[in-house]
Amino acid sequence: MKPAPASGSASTIMTNTAQHTTPDAASGDPPLVVDLDNSLLCTDLFIESVLRLLKEQPLYLFLLPVWLVQGRAFIKQEVSRRVTLDISAMPFRRAVLDHLNRCRTAGRRLVLATAANRRYADQAAEHLGVFDEVFASDGTRNLKGAVKASVLVQRFGREGFDYLGDSVSDLAVWRESRCTLVVNPTPSLERKLAGTGGISERFTDSRTGVGEYLRTLRLYQWLKNLLIYIPALTSHQVANPEILAASTLAFLAFSVSASGVYVLNDLFDLEDDRRHPRKRLRPLAAGAIPLNHAVIMAPALLAGGLLLALLVNVLFFWVLIGYLCLTTAYTVVIKRMVLLDVLVLAGLYTVRVLAGGAATGIAISFWLLAFSVFLFFSLALVKRYAEVLTFDTAGNGTRISGRGYRGDDRWTLLGLGLCSGLMAVLVLALYIHSDEVRAIYETPEVLWLLCPVLLYWISRTWLLAGRGELMDDPLLFAVRDRASYVVLAVVLAVMTAAS
Repeated sequence: MKPAPASGSASTIMTNTAQHTTPDAASGDPPLVVDLDNSLLCTDLFIESVLRLLKEQPLYLFLLPVWLVQGRAFIKQEVSRRVTLDISAMPFRRAVLDHLNRCRTAGRRLVLATAANRRYADQAAEHLGVFDEVFASDGTRNLKGAVKASVLVQRFGREGFDYLGDSVSDLAVWRESRCTLVVNPTPSLERKLAGTGGISERFTDSRTGVGEYLRTLRLYQWLKNLLIYIPALTSHQVANPEILAASTLAFLAFSVSASGVYVLNDLFDLEDDRRHPRKRLRPLAAGAIPLNHAVIMAPALLAGGLLLALLVNVLFFWVLIGYLCLTTAYTVVIKRMVLLDVLVLAGLYTVRVLAGGAATGIAISFWLLAFSVFLFFSLALVKRYAEVLTFDTAGNGTRISGRGYRGDDRWTLLGLGLCSGLMAVLVLALYIHSDEVRAIYETPEVLWLLCPVLLYWISRTWLLAGRGELMDDPLLFAVRDRASYVVLAVVLAVMTAAS
């Protein structure tokens, strides 16, 4: 028989009545009642809606506590009035969907009962097209725990339904149901359910684990924070134990804080990431880890990074505060603003160099600062160029989701990026010819070999981006690129020979 479709118009959505129902004649089983958040969906609609509201209107942060005082049902109602979610893009739990389709094929009655607001529940039911009834929270009643159990007993009678849920708050419902179906039960929940007859059927995601949490931290992005060592390297003090220790502690502080920012960024970009060909696989966008865990992780990581920064020195602490403010502004607002986004992105690279100077007390020279600005602007542009090229494969000027760019902007980005990269080489050439370089190097003429090497690396990076072969941050791409390692080895050899 043909399974129920994954989309389309829903079956009639009925309101609650006081009558009891008998098992379906076709299937011989009572209705199957299904929870939505973290059960049928791999996400929490309330958390998603609040994040979306704060992303679009950050000042609502001060109004949310006022709504919460009036009850969870009230705050859900107020948030849902202001936020439209794309339910069709949400990560549904495939195993649960397959089970519902089998039940629907067998003629079993399916009911959606969720603590999510009625607006979102109706959208989910309409999208899936498998539910006969929908029970959800409204402005006065939060359909969760004992409240949900009472409503379902009133509708179907005690043990007149089976229930599929995921959390401790569902215990009150399972006590009144005939069969207990559980999604990803924790050991604690399993022990509690053992006293109520045990679990009839379980649905477990094998992909959820420590690896997903580590992916969310994006540990590979820590490589960009190696820029903190640049002041120590260029001043030839990297072998100094005190300088090395300060740089390393600063690296850890920046890295932990950056992971907190990445988690926060992923929380705010859930909908945009789900439309992206690669970012949709990120753990939060794919629903691989609970959103409430990520909401705790972000501030905990930020606080940990700031505590480490205080161990370095006060100046470095304030540089890190400035970095966090700038990157938060980038995440919430600036990343959708054309060209300003790449300027800020280049600034975030440069701040890492400044942070290295603040941590070690090494003054950042005009030449290093000028070189960093032009080089990192070029790298920020190549990152955005690669993203635009990925989205607009047809070359028809498609507008990029979550960004201010169109597909045909790639030519402008290409021109600006190449020019900025060449300007970085020019700054390097002027530095080699300056008086300052003779105070550090015995034979500065050897440093002229750096210019063609840098020209090669920048030109090759843009060439690969134009071919669609550079899909990541260019600094992270360089870590996996053999040619970049050769370039780095040549640069170090030239600097050593010049010394």
